Amino acid sequence: MVQTLGCQMNVHDSRRIREVLRDEGYESTDEAELADLIVVNTCSVREKAEHKLMSLLGRLRPLKEARRDVVLAVAGCVAQQEGARLLKKVPYLDLVLGPDNIPDLPALLADVDAGRRRSLTVFDLDSPRFLSAAPDPERPEVACFVTVMKGCDERCTYCIVPTTRGAERYRPADEIVAEVSSLARGGVREVTLLGQTVNSWYEPGVARPGLRAPSESAFADLLRRIAREVPELSRLRYTSPHPRHITPALVAAHAELELLPAHVHLPSQSGSDAVLKRMSRRYTQAEYLERAESLKSARPGFTLSTDLIVGFPGETEEDFLHTLDLVRNAGFVAAFCFKYSPRPGTPALSLGDDVPEGVKQERLARLFEVVAEQQRAHLRSLVDTEVEVLVTARGDDGRWQGRSQRHEKVHLELAPDVTPMGELLRARVAEAFDHSLLAVGRGGRLEPKRRRLPLAQEPST
Repeated sequence: MVQTLGCQMNVHDSRRIREVLRDEGYESTDEAELADLIVVNTCSVREKAEHKLMSLLGRLRPLKEARRDVVLAVAGCVAQQEGARLLKKVPYLDLVLGPDNIPDLPALLADVDAGRRRSLTVFDLDSPRFLSAAPDPERPEVACFVTVMKGCDERCTYCIVPTTRGAERYRPADEIVAEVSSLARGGVREVTLLGQTVNSWYEPGVARPGLRAPSESAFADLLRRIAREVPELSRLRYTSPHPRHITPALVAAHAELELLPAHVHLPSQSGSDAVLKRMSRRYTQAEYLERAESLKSARPGFTLSTDLIVGFPGETEEDFLHTLDLVRNAGFVAAFCFKYSPRPGTPALSLGDDVPEGVKQERLARLFEVVAEQQRAHLRSLVDTEVEVLVTARGDDGRWQGRSQRHEKVHLELAPDVTPMGELLRARVAEAFDHSLLAVGRGGRLEPKRRRLPLAQEPST
Protein backbone atom coordinates (compact mmCIF):
# COMPACT_ATOMS: atom_id res chain seq x y z
CA MET A 1 0.00 0.00 0.00
CA VAL A 2 1.34 3.43 -0.98
CA GLN A 3 -0.35 6.48 0.58
CA THR A 4 0.48 9.92 -0.80
CA LEU A 5 0.55 13.21 1.12
CA GLY A 6 1.48 16.20 -1.03
CA CYS A 7 1.84 17.68 -4.48
CA GLN A 8 1.98 16.39 -8.07
CA MET A 9 5.63 15.49 -7.62
CA ASN A 10 4.67 13.24 -4.72
CA VAL A 11 1.91 11.64 -6.80
CA HIS A 12 4.48 11.03 -9.52
CA ASP A 13 6.97 9.57 -7.02
CA SER A 14 4.29 7.27 -5.58
CA ARG A 15 3.69 5.85 -9.02
CA ARG A 16 7.40 5.17 -9.36
CA ILE A 17 7.41 3.45 -5.96
CA ARG A 18 4.55 1.20 -7.07
CA GLU A 19 6.36 0.34 -10.29
CA VAL A 20 9.59 -0.56 -8.48
CA LEU A 21 7.63 -2.75 -6.09
CA ARG A 22 5.61 -4.34 -8.89
CA ASP A 23 8.85 -5.36 -10.59
CA GLU A 24 9.81 -7.09 -7.32
CA GLY A 25 6.60 -9.12 -7.34
CA TYR A 26 4.47 -6.99 -5.02
CA GLU A 27 0.75 -6.57 -5.72
CA SER A 28 -0.94 -3.27 -4.92
CA THR A 29 -3.70 -2.93 -2.33
CA ASP A 30 -5.63 0.04 -0.96
CA GLU A 31 -6.41 -1.69 2.35
CA ALA A 32 -3.82 -1.34 5.09
CA GLU A 33 -5.10 -4.48 6.86
CA LEU A 34 -4.12 -6.58 3.82
CA ALA A 35 -0.74 -4.98 3.19
CA ASP A 36 2.65 -6.54 3.93
CA LEU A 37 4.30 -3.18 3.15
CA ILE A 38 2.92 0.32 3.79
CA VAL A 39 4.76 3.28 2.28
CA VAL A 40 3.71 6.81 3.27
CA ASN A 41 5.04 9.25 0.66
CA THR A 42 5.27 12.71 2.19
CA CYS A 43 5.48 16.44 1.50
CA SER A 44 7.11 18.99 3.80
CA VAL A 45 6.37 22.26 2.02
CA ARG A 46 3.94 23.15 4.80
CA GLU A 47 3.90 22.26 8.46
CA LYS A 48 0.44 20.71 8.26
CA ALA A 49 1.79 17.92 6.01
CA GLU A 50 4.18 16.81 8.76
CA HIS A 51 1.33 16.81 11.27
CA LYS A 52 -0.69 14.65 8.87
CA LEU A 53 2.20 12.20 8.64
CA MET A 54 2.58 11.83 12.41
CA SER A 55 -1.19 11.46 12.79
CA LEU A 56 -1.29 8.77 10.09
CA LEU A 57 1.65 6.90 11.64
CA GLY A 58 -0.18 7.00 14.97
CA ARG A 59 -3.24 5.41 13.37
CA LEU A 60 -1.05 2.72 11.81
CA ARG A 61 0.67 1.86 15.10
CA PRO A 62 -1.99 -0.65 16.29
CA LEU A 63 -1.74 -2.46 12.95
CA LYS A 64 2.04 -2.63 13.24
CA GLU A 65 1.84 -3.89 16.83
CA ALA A 66 -0.71 -6.56 15.88
CA ARG A 67 1.31 -7.68 12.83
CA ARG A 68 5.01 -7.30 13.53
CA ASP A 69 5.89 -8.55 10.04
CA VAL A 70 4.25 -5.57 8.35
CA VAL A 71 6.94 -3.20 7.01
CA LEU A 72 6.20 0.48 7.61
CA ALA A 73 8.15 3.00 5.50
CA VAL A 74 8.19 6.78 5.10
CA ALA A 75 9.34 8.24 1.79
CA GLY A 76 9.41 11.68 0.21
CA CYS A 77 10.28 15.14 1.49
CA VAL A 78 9.66 14.67 5.22
CA ALA A 79 11.85 11.57 5.01
CA GLN A 80 14.58 13.63 3.32
CA GLN A 81 14.19 16.42 5.87
CA GLU A 82 14.25 14.25 8.98
CA GLY A 83 16.32 11.26 7.87
CA ALA A 84 17.32 8.86 10.66
CA ARG A 85 15.69 11.16 13.24
CA LEU A 86 12.33 9.74 12.13
CA LEU A 87 13.45 6.27 13.22
CA LYS A 88 14.10 7.69 16.70
CA LYS A 89 10.80 9.62 16.78
CA VAL A 90 8.77 6.61 15.59
CA PRO A 91 10.24 3.43 17.12
CA TYR A 92 7.88 1.16 15.15
CA LEU A 93 8.99 2.66 11.82
CA ASP A 94 11.16 0.34 9.71
CA LEU A 95 12.41 2.40 6.80
CA VAL A 96 13.05 6.02 5.75
CA LEU A 97 14.01 6.87 2.15
CA GLY A 98 14.39 10.13 0.25
CA PRO A 99 12.94 10.96 -3.18
CA ASP A 100 16.20 10.15 -5.00
CA ASN A 101 16.45 6.73 -3.36
CA ILE A 102 13.34 5.09 -4.80
CA PRO A 103 15.45 2.81 -7.06
CA ASP A 104 17.19 1.52 -3.90
CA LEU A 105 13.92 0.40 -2.31
CA PRO A 106 14.32 -3.38 -3.04
CA ALA A 107 17.77 -3.48 -1.40
CA LEU A 108 16.52 -1.49 1.59
CA LEU A 109 13.58 -3.86 2.04
CA ALA A 110 16.00 -6.79 2.02
CA ASP A 111 17.86 -5.16 4.90
CA VAL A 112 14.59 -4.66 6.79
CA ASP A 113 13.70 -8.33 6.22
CA ALA A 114 17.07 -9.17 7.77
CA GLY A 115 16.09 -7.22 10.88
CA ARG A 116 17.87 -3.93 10.18
CA ARG A 117 15.97 -0.63 10.30
CA ARG A 118 17.26 1.61 7.51
CA SER A 119 17.44 5.28 6.54
CA LEU A 120 18.74 6.39 3.14
CA THR A 121 18.39 10.05 2.11
CA VAL A 122 21.21 10.70 -0.35
CA PHE A 123 20.83 13.07 -3.32
CA ASP A 124 21.89 11.76 -6.74
CA LEU A 125 23.73 14.99 -7.59
CA ASP A 126 26.62 13.41 -9.50
CA SER A 127 24.58 10.88 -11.50
CA PRO A 128 20.91 11.93 -11.52
CA ARG A 129 18.42 9.10 -11.88
CA PHE A 130 15.02 9.60 -13.48
CA LEU A 131 12.71 6.59 -13.40
CA SER A 132 10.63 6.20 -16.57
CA ALA A 133 6.99 5.16 -16.50
CA ALA A 134 5.61 2.55 -18.84
CA PRO A 135 1.92 2.25 -19.79
CA ASP A 136 0.08 0.10 -17.26
CA PRO A 137 -2.26 -2.29 -19.11
CA GLU A 138 -4.07 -3.09 -15.85
CA ARG A 139 -4.78 0.58 -15.11
CA PRO A 140 -5.06 2.47 -18.42
CA GLU A 141 -4.50 6.20 -17.95
CA VAL A 142 -5.61 9.21 -19.95
CA ALA A 143 -3.33 11.68 -18.14
CA CYS A 144 0.14 11.14 -16.73
CA PHE A 145 3.14 13.00 -15.24
CA VAL A 146 6.66 12.97 -16.70
CA THR A 147 9.60 14.45 -14.79
CA VAL A 148 11.96 16.71 -16.77
CA MET A 149 13.99 18.12 -13.87
CA LYS A 150 14.22 17.98 -10.10
CA GLY A 151 15.60 20.16 -7.35
CA CYS A 152 15.66 23.93 -7.15
CA ASP A 153 18.33 26.65 -7.23
CA GLU A 154 15.98 29.60 -6.65
CA ARG A 155 16.40 29.64 -2.86
CA CYS A 156 13.17 31.42 -1.94
CA THR A 157 13.54 32.27 1.74
CA TYR A 158 10.32 30.51 2.86
CA CYS A 159 10.88 27.28 0.91
CA ILE A 160 12.29 23.97 2.13
CA VAL A 161 12.41 22.37 -1.34
CA PRO A 162 16.17 22.97 -1.88
CA THR A 163 16.72 21.05 1.36
CA THR A 164 14.38 18.17 0.55
CA ARG A 165 14.95 17.93 -3.22
CA GLY A 166 18.49 19.28 -3.64
CA ALA A 167 20.06 21.37 -6.39
CA GLU A 168 18.64 21.43 -9.91
CA ARG A 169 19.27 18.38 -12.09
CA TYR A 170 17.97 18.12 -15.63
CA ARG A 171 16.92 15.10 -17.64
CA PRO A 172 18.13 14.56 -21.21
CA ALA A 173 15.59 15.43 -23.91
CA ASP A 174 15.95 12.01 -25.55
CA GLU A 175 14.80 10.32 -22.33
CA ILE A 176 11.89 12.72 -21.87
CA VAL A 177 10.62 12.37 -25.44
CA ALA A 178 11.00 8.57 -25.32
CA GLU A 179 8.90 8.34 -22.15
CA VAL A 180 6.20 10.68 -23.47
CA SER A 181 6.09 8.74 -26.74
CA SER A 182 5.81 5.39 -24.93
CA LEU A 183 2.97 6.65 -22.75
CA ALA A 184 1.13 8.15 -25.72
CA ARG A 185 1.40 4.89 -27.68
CA GLY A 186 -0.05 3.17 -24.61
CA GLY A 187 -3.15 5.38 -24.59
CA VAL A 188 -2.12 8.42 -22.53
CA ARG A 189 -3.51 11.57 -24.15
CA GLU A 190 -2.35 14.29 -21.74
CA VAL A 191 1.13 14.58 -20.26
CA THR A 192 2.11 17.10 -17.60
CA LEU A 193 5.83 17.83 -17.47
CA LEU A 194 7.02 18.09 -13.86
CA GLY A 195 9.77 20.03 -12.14
CA GLN A 196 10.26 22.38 -9.20
CA THR A 197 11.16 25.12 -11.73
CA VAL A 198 10.10 23.19 -14.79
CA ASN A 199 10.59 25.98 -17.33
CA SER A 200 14.25 26.44 -16.41
CA TRP A 201 15.02 23.14 -18.20
CA TYR A 202 18.06 22.88 -20.39
CA GLU A 203 19.87 19.95 -22.02
CA PRO A 204 22.39 18.43 -19.56
CA GLY A 205 25.95 18.83 -20.71
CA VAL A 206 25.23 21.82 -22.94
CA ALA A 207 27.34 24.83 -21.99
CA ARG A 208 25.37 27.82 -20.78
CA PRO A 209 26.66 31.40 -20.83
CA GLY A 210 25.89 33.38 -17.70
CA LEU A 211 24.85 31.35 -14.66
CA ARG A 212 21.06 30.89 -14.36
CA ALA A 213 20.07 33.69 -16.74
CA PRO A 214 16.43 33.24 -17.84
CA SER A 215 17.52 33.35 -21.49
CA GLU A 216 19.37 30.09 -20.92
CA SER A 217 16.21 28.00 -20.66
CA ALA A 218 15.67 25.63 -23.57
CA PHE A 219 12.25 24.60 -22.31
CA ALA A 220 10.41 25.95 -25.36
CA ASP A 221 12.64 23.80 -27.58
CA LEU A 222 11.67 20.74 -25.55
CA LEU A 223 7.95 21.53 -25.94
CA ARG A 224 8.37 21.93 -29.70
CA ARG A 225 10.21 18.63 -29.98
CA ILE A 226 7.50 16.74 -28.09
CA ALA A 227 4.81 18.33 -30.28
CA ARG A 228 6.75 17.33 -33.37
CA GLU A 229 7.66 13.78 -32.39
CA VAL A 230 4.59 12.59 -30.44
CA PRO A 231 1.56 13.16 -32.70
CA GLU A 232 -0.60 10.77 -30.63
CA LEU A 233 -0.64 13.25 -27.73
CA SER A 234 -3.67 15.54 -27.33
CA ARG A 235 -2.37 17.93 -24.67
CA LEU A 236 0.94 18.89 -23.09
CA ARG A 237 0.95 20.76 -19.78
CA TYR A 238 3.71 21.69 -17.35
CA THR A 239 4.03 22.61 -13.68
CA SER A 240 5.34 24.53 -11.86
CA PRO A 241 7.01 27.28 -13.86
CA HIS A 242 8.91 30.17 -12.33
CA PRO A 243 8.04 33.68 -13.59
CA ARG A 244 11.75 34.41 -14.20
CA HIS A 245 11.82 31.80 -16.96
CA ILE A 246 8.80 32.99 -18.93
CA THR A 247 10.89 33.72 -22.01
CA PRO A 248 9.79 35.11 -25.40
CA ALA A 249 10.47 31.65 -26.86
CA LEU A 250 8.07 30.06 -24.36
CA VAL A 251 5.37 32.65 -25.10
CA ALA A 252 5.82 32.00 -28.83
CA ALA A 253 5.43 28.26 -28.23
CA HIS A 254 2.07 28.89 -26.56
CA ALA A 255 0.98 30.94 -29.55
CA GLU A 256 2.09 28.40 -32.13
CA LEU A 257 1.67 24.91 -30.63
CA GLU A 258 -1.90 23.65 -30.58
CA LEU A 259 -0.76 20.89 -28.23
CA LEU A 260 -0.29 23.43 -25.40
CA PRO A 261 -3.52 24.39 -23.62
CA ALA A 262 -4.59 27.98 -23.08
CA HIS A 263 -3.69 27.97 -19.39
CA VAL A 264 -0.64 28.16 -17.14
CA HIS A 265 -0.35 27.89 -13.37
CA LEU A 266 2.20 30.60 -12.59
CA PRO A 267 3.07 30.94 -8.87
CA SER A 268 3.35 34.56 -7.71
CA GLN A 269 3.33 34.15 -3.88
CA SER A 270 2.70 37.88 -3.18
CA GLY A 271 1.83 41.14 -4.87
CA SER A 272 3.95 43.33 -2.59
CA ASP A 273 7.38 44.28 -3.90
CA ALA A 274 8.69 44.51 -0.33
CA VAL A 275 7.44 41.03 0.53
CA LEU A 276 8.66 39.59 -2.77
CA LYS A 277 12.12 40.97 -1.98
CA ARG A 278 12.12 39.35 1.47
CA MET A 279 10.96 36.12 -0.17
CA SER A 280 13.89 36.39 -2.65
CA ARG A 281 11.52 35.86 -5.59
CA ARG A 282 13.63 38.21 -7.76
CA TYR A 283 10.81 40.00 -9.57
CA THR A 284 8.45 42.87 -8.81
CA GLN A 285 4.69 42.92 -9.20
CA ALA A 286 5.12 44.93 -12.42
CA GLU A 287 7.58 42.38 -13.83
CA TYR A 288 5.30 39.50 -12.90
CA LEU A 289 2.33 41.20 -14.58
CA GLU A 290 4.39 41.88 -17.70
CA ARG A 291 5.21 38.16 -18.02
CA ALA A 292 1.64 37.18 -17.21
CA GLU A 293 0.24 39.51 -19.86
CA SER A 294 2.69 38.18 -22.45
CA LEU A 295 1.31 34.69 -21.86
CA LYS A 296 -2.31 35.87 -21.95
CA SER A 297 -1.67 37.62 -25.25
CA ALA A 298 -0.36 34.40 -26.82
CA ARG A 299 -3.82 32.97 -27.42
CA PRO A 300 -7.44 34.15 -27.13
CA GLY A 301 -9.02 33.19 -23.84
CA PHE A 302 -5.73 32.32 -22.15
CA THR A 303 -6.09 32.03 -18.34
CA LEU A 304 -3.78 31.99 -15.35
CA SER A 305 -3.91 30.50 -11.88
CA THR A 306 -1.35 30.98 -9.12
CA ASP A 307 -0.01 30.25 -5.63
CA LEU A 308 -0.21 32.90 -2.90
CA ILE A 309 1.09 33.14 0.67
CA VAL A 310 -0.45 35.47 3.26
CA GLY A 311 1.14 36.48 6.55
CA PHE A 312 4.78 36.26 5.45
CA PRO A 313 7.05 37.87 8.08
CA GLY A 314 6.69 41.63 8.04
CA GLU A 315 3.58 41.63 5.81
CA THR A 316 1.53 44.77 6.53
CA GLU A 317 -2.04 45.51 5.59
CA GLU A 318 -0.70 47.63 2.74
CA ASP A 319 1.40 44.70 1.52
CA PHE A 320 -1.67 42.47 1.58
CA LEU A 321 -3.69 45.02 -0.39
CA HIS A 322 -0.98 44.91 -3.06
CA THR A 323 -1.56 41.14 -3.26
CA LEU A 324 -5.28 41.74 -3.79
CA ASP A 325 -4.35 44.24 -6.52
CA LEU A 326 -2.20 41.60 -8.19
CA VAL A 327 -5.06 39.08 -8.13
CA ARG A 328 -7.38 41.57 -9.79
CA ASN A 329 -4.83 42.92 -12.31
CA ALA A 330 -3.64 39.47 -13.37
CA GLY A 331 -7.23 38.19 -13.56
CA PHE A 332 -6.44 34.86 -11.90
CA VAL A 333 -9.28 32.37 -12.39
CA ALA A 334 -8.05 30.14 -9.55
CA ALA A 335 -5.42 30.17 -6.83
CA PHE A 336 -3.94 27.97 -4.15
CA CYS A 337 -3.74 30.23 -1.10
CA PHE A 338 -1.91 29.46 2.13
CA LYS A 339 -0.93 31.00 5.44
CA TYR A 340 2.82 31.31 5.95
CA SER A 341 4.24 28.56 8.13
CA PRO A 342 7.90 28.53 9.23
CA ARG A 343 9.91 25.66 7.76
CA PRO A 344 13.05 24.25 9.37
CA GLY A 345 16.33 25.45 7.94
CA THR A 346 14.85 28.18 5.75
CA PRO A 347 16.26 31.75 5.75
CA ALA A 348 12.84 33.19 6.61
CA LEU A 349 13.17 31.77 10.12
CA SER A 350 15.52 34.67 10.92
CA LEU A 351 12.71 37.10 10.08
CA GLY A 352 10.48 35.75 12.84
CA ASP A 353 6.77 34.98 12.46
CA ASP A 354 5.34 38.35 13.46
CA VAL A 355 1.94 38.33 11.75
CA PRO A 356 -0.65 37.15 14.30
CA GLU A 357 -2.52 33.95 13.45
CA GLY A 358 -5.86 35.75 13.54
CA VAL A 359 -4.62 38.33 11.02
CA LYS A 360 -3.34 35.57 8.75
CA GLN A 361 -6.70 33.80 8.88
CA GLU A 362 -8.63 37.02 8.18
CA ARG A 363 -6.42 37.91 5.20
CA LEU A 364 -6.69 34.38 3.85
CA ALA A 365 -10.48 34.59 3.98
CA ARG A 366 -10.48 37.93 2.13
CA LEU A 367 -8.10 36.54 -0.48
CA PHE A 368 -10.26 33.45 -1.00
CA GLU A 369 -13.29 35.69 -1.46
CA VAL A 370 -11.68 37.76 -4.23
CA VAL A 371 -10.31 34.70 -6.04
CA ALA A 372 -13.63 32.85 -5.76
CA GLU A 373 -15.58 35.76 -7.22
CA GLN A 374 -13.19 36.02 -10.16
CA GLN A 375 -13.48 32.28 -10.74
CA ARG A 376 -17.28 32.42 -10.67
CA ALA A 377 -17.32 35.37 -13.05
CA HIS A 378 -14.96 33.59 -15.43
CA LEU A 379 -17.02 30.40 -15.45
CA ARG A 380 -20.26 32.34 -15.98
CA SER A 381 -18.68 34.07 -18.98
CA LEU A 382 -18.26 30.68 -20.67
CA VAL A 383 -21.96 29.78 -20.74
CA ASP A 384 -23.12 29.27 -24.34
CA THR A 385 -19.54 29.04 -25.60
CA GLU A 386 -17.82 25.96 -27.01
CA VAL A 387 -15.08 24.18 -25.08
CA GLU A 388 -12.72 21.36 -25.98
CA VAL A 389 -12.80 18.69 -23.30
CA LEU A 390 -10.36 15.85 -22.77
CA VAL A 391 -12.45 13.13 -21.14
CA THR A 392 -10.60 11.59 -18.18
CA ALA A 393 -13.15 9.95 -15.86
CA ARG A 394 -16.74 9.04 -15.13
CA GLY A 395 -18.27 10.50 -11.98
CA ASP A 396 -20.41 8.79 -9.36
CA ASP A 397 -23.44 10.48 -10.94
CA GLY A 398 -22.78 8.75 -14.26
CA ARG A 399 -21.65 11.88 -16.05
CA TRP A 400 -18.37 11.87 -17.92
CA GLN A 401 -15.80 14.40 -16.70
CA GLY A 402 -12.78 16.12 -18.14
CA ARG A 403 -10.79 19.31 -18.44
CA SER A 404 -11.20 22.09 -20.97
CA GLN A 405 -8.41 23.65 -23.01
CA ARG A 406 -8.11 26.21 -20.16
CA HIS A 407 -8.15 23.51 -17.44
CA GLU A 408 -11.71 24.16 -16.23
CA LYS A 409 -13.34 21.03 -14.82
CA VAL A 410 -16.24 20.04 -17.08
CA HIS A 411 -19.15 17.66 -16.45
CA LEU A 412 -20.57 16.25 -19.69
CA GLU A 413 -24.15 15.37 -20.57
CA LEU A 414 -23.91 12.50 -23.07
CA ALA A 415 -26.16 9.97 -24.70
CA PRO A 416 -26.10 6.63 -22.82
CA ASP A 417 -24.28 4.82 -25.63
CA VAL A 418 -21.37 7.30 -25.78
CA THR A 419 -18.08 6.06 -24.23
CA PRO A 420 -15.57 8.84 -24.93
CA MET A 421 -12.81 8.06 -22.41
CA GLY A 422 -9.55 9.60 -23.63
CA GLU A 423 -11.10 11.53 -26.49
CA LEU A 424 -10.73 15.26 -27.10
CA LEU A 425 -14.29 16.46 -27.65
CA ARG A 426 -16.20 19.64 -28.40
CA ALA A 427 -19.13 20.66 -26.23
CA ARG A 428 -21.27 23.72 -25.51
CA VAL A 429 -21.37 25.04 -21.95
CA ALA A 430 -24.90 24.92 -20.56
CA GLU A 431 -24.34 25.91 -16.94
CA ALA A 432 -21.64 27.32 -14.66
CA PHE A 433 -21.14 26.19 -11.07
CA ASP A 434 -18.80 27.66 -8.47
CA HIS A 435 -15.82 25.54 -9.54
CA SER A 436 -16.85 23.70 -12.70
CA LEU A 437 -18.95 23.67 -15.85
CA LEU A 438 -21.75 21.54 -17.31
CA ALA A 439 -21.53 21.03 -21.07
CA VAL A 440 -23.56 19.16 -23.69
CA GLY A 441 -22.89 18.16 -27.27
CA ARG A 442 -24.93 18.63 -30.39
CA GLY A 443 -27.82 16.20 -30.45
CA GLY A 444 -26.69 14.66 -27.18
CA ARG A 445 -23.38 13.55 -28.65
CA LEU A 446 -20.03 15.25 -28.79
CA GLU A 447 -17.92 15.91 -31.84
CA PRO A 448 -14.30 14.70 -31.65
CA LYS A 449 -11.58 17.25 -32.33
CA ARG A 450 -8.56 16.06 -34.30
CA ARG A 451 -5.21 17.63 -33.52
CA ARG A 452 -3.33 19.08 -36.46
CA LEU A 453 0.22 17.85 -36.77
CA PRO A 454 3.06 20.39 -36.73
CA LEU A 455 4.08 21.43 -40.23
CA ALA A 456 7.09 19.11 -40.23
CA GLN A 457 4.71 16.14 -39.85
CA GLU A 458 1.86 17.11 -42.16
CA PRO A 459 1.27 14.17 -44.50
CA SER A 460 2.27 14.81 -48.09
CA THR A 461 -0.37 14.71 -50.83
